[in-house]
Amino acid sequence: MGSATREALAGTRAALAGIGRAELQAADDLLAASRVIGATPQLRTALTDTEADGAQKRALVEQVFGSRIAPEAVTLLVSAASQRWSSAGDFLAGLEDLGIRLASIAAGDGVALDAELFDFERTVAGDDELELALGSKLGAPAAKTTLVERLLSPNAAPATVVIVRHLVQQPRGRRIGQMLREAAQVVADQRGFDVATITTAVPLTTDQLARLERSLAATAGRSIRFDTIVDPAVLGGVRIQLGDDVIDGSV
Repeated sequence: MGSATREALAGTRAALAGIGRAELQAADDLLAASRVIGATPQLRTALTDTEADGAQKRALVEQVFGSRIAPEAVTLLVSAASQRWSSAGDFLAGLEDLGIRLASIAAGDGVALDAELFDFERTVAGDDELELALGSKLGAPAAKTTLVERLLSPNAAPATVVIVRHLVQQPRGRRIGQMLREAAQVVADQRGFDVATITTAVPLTTDQLARLERSLAATAGRSIRFDTIVDPAVLGGVRIQLGDDVIDGSV
C-alpha cells in the first residue's frame, strides 16, 4: 500500500466518522456504486483524476448516480474520489472498505458480523463445489448473488448478506476465502478490536483462551477476539495468525 493510499484511507474513515448512524441501504448503495465504477473504466479514470477538484467530482457523482443512491453513500463516494490514491485499484479497495465499515455501523454492535463472515468462510472452504461456484471467474454474478442469498438469508444478518453479495460480484482477483477473511478483519477494525485465528488439534479451554487473549491484547494494544479452528491435520501445539503476523508453534 502506497503512502498516498494510506492517507486517502485515513481521510475516508474520517468522513465515515462524520456520517454517524446510517441505514444498511446506504452501505448497499455505496458497494453497488463501487461495482459500477469498477466496470466503467472512463468513470473510474475521471473519479481518480488528480487534476479534477472536489466540486467537479461531486458534480460527476451526482450526474451518474443522482438520487439513485442514499445521501450518505453520495457523501462518502465524493469524499473517496476527492482523495489522492496510489492507483485506481486502491480506489476501488477503499470504496469496498468504506462500504463494509458502513454496513458494520448499520448492523449495530450486537450483531457478530465478523463471526458470521468467518463461519461462512469455513463453510466455503469445506465444500469444493461451493467454493468453485462462488469463486469461478466463469460464473455469472447474478447466479453467485442468488446462491449467496439462498445460503445466508435464512440465518445470517442482512449486513452479512450485503457484504458477501458484493464480494462475489467484485472479487478483484481475490479468492473467495481471502475476501471473506479480509471483510471480517475490516468489520473487527471498525468495531475497535482485532481478530486472531487460532488453529489447534483440540479445542482450547476457556482458561487457555483467556490467557492467550491477555497476552495478545498486550502486544496489539487493543481487544482481541478469536476465530478458532480445530484442524485434525495438526498433531499438537497452536498456530496464531493476527493480521499479517503468524506465530506457528504447531506440529
